[in-house]
Amino acid sequence: MQWTDCEVKPKEDPKLVAGSECATLQVPVDWNHPDGPTFGLAIARRTAKDPSTRIGTLVFGPGGPGDSGVDRIRTGMTRFSDALEDRFDIVSFDPRGIARSNPVVCSAALLAKQPSPQISSRAQFDQTIRYNRELDQDCRTHTGPVYDHIDTLQTVRDVDAIRAALGETKISFHGSSYGTMLGELYAETYPHRLRALALESVFDHGDSTTGEFLDAQAATAQDSFTEFVNWCEEATACSLHGRDIHALWAELLARAGRGELPDPRQASLKATPFTLTFGVFRMLYEPQWAALADLLKRLETSAPPTGEPPVPTGLAPNTLAPFCRDLSLPVRTYGEFSAHVRRLARNNQDLKIPPTLLAVTNCLGLPKAVNPQQDLKIRGLRTPALLANALHDPATGYSWATSVARQLGKQGVLLTYEGWGHGSYTKSPCVGQAIDSYLISLTVPRRGATCPAVPPAP
Repeated sequence: MQWTDCEVKPKEDPKLVAGSECATLQVPVDWNHPDGPTFGLAIARRTAKDPSTRIGTLVFGPGGPGDSGVDRIRTGMTRFSDALEDRFDIVSFDPRGIARSNPVVCSAALLAKQPSPQISSRAQFDQTIRYNRELDQDCRTHTGPVYDHIDTLQTVRDVDAIRAALGETKISFHGSSYGTMLGELYAETYPHRLRALALESVFDHGDSTTGEFLDAQAATAQDSFTEFVNWCEEATACSLHGRDIHALWAELLARAGRGELPDPRQASLKATPFTLTFGVFRMLYEPQWAALADLLKRLETSAPPTGEPPVPTGLAPNTLAPFCRDLSLPVRTYGEFSAHVRRLARNNQDLKIPPTLLAVTNCLGLPKAVNPQQDLKIRGLRTPALLANALHDPATGYSWATSVARQLGKQGVLLTYEGWGHGSYTKSPCVGQAIDSYLISLTVPRRGATCPAVPPAP
């Protein structure tokens, strides 16, 4: 593996900073047949700024799925503190099927025909299955053999190949969101090769049914929306202060259902209840409460758009492929599907259509997951893993973090951030310092430790 300076193109992202190195590592298409065909896995690193105090290599596990770890190193080093940059070579990569690592490619015309996850009839259910199978074959044809081996168990082997190529006996790992599943499964497979394991915004890949997965995801999204409503009731800076936001939201959903509302992310196009919900859901990640209030107020008086709705999911194929291989969420009949939808709507006052319904609808009719959910069985970590999660995370709910902590037992310690949003390392100085201290000195917080909430920026 040969390292070279990452190419910096003048017209590329202005945040590009010199100093990152890039390389390509040849790895098997299928680790179950390691002597078979290979492809190039894109890797990037920043070497420790203070070589005299260098601890080793810190591998960052990209989230998504679909995020580029190479881009993180080239443009997003603000993700890491100066203390980590001084002491570690920080390495990340584009997971297989993503960005520069044999990316998933599908026909644009076919992707533009993605059916809505709002399935309201048996005919739509059957049509979604036909479409998924057609898209699956199309992506396989355009992507090549790697397409059938894009799952986190394969990526675990890729990470260990990176470790070996770097000449490291052990690595430290920091995963965020979907990247925490990678860290969890790496620890399960290679516990003796981990010096430290930090998991932030924890994804629970533990044993769960389709209904349990959907219920957990819907509840955590609703919780974050409720926190927004509570803030607006108290904050005079909220542009909807004093308003009944639940009633306004119900009205906006009804207008979206009639095609009378612009899409939050593409104002020239019509919103659907799902795209409206999805756009609002993403604004809860930071969270952007003031901007969300302004958006809802603006939508209230908006004129009906003329354009047709956007592609219903807006998800790239390199996001869909890992979902369908890592999650077993079977729904066999339209009746079963509609029962899930009715239950979710009944149990959640506002976000009645959880965005992660996509994890079900986009995998209908496809082969069984090769990496289905099961509880972790990790033994032999040198120091307990450190988990960090916000109490009010819209995507990886606090219940997931407590579930993974339970599965880890003595092998894991959960640090609770008492605030909001998806991710906490860069939101809370307390969380950031705790993770840094753990990664540098292997010091874990006491069990039950918390970090106070930091009010979101206005």
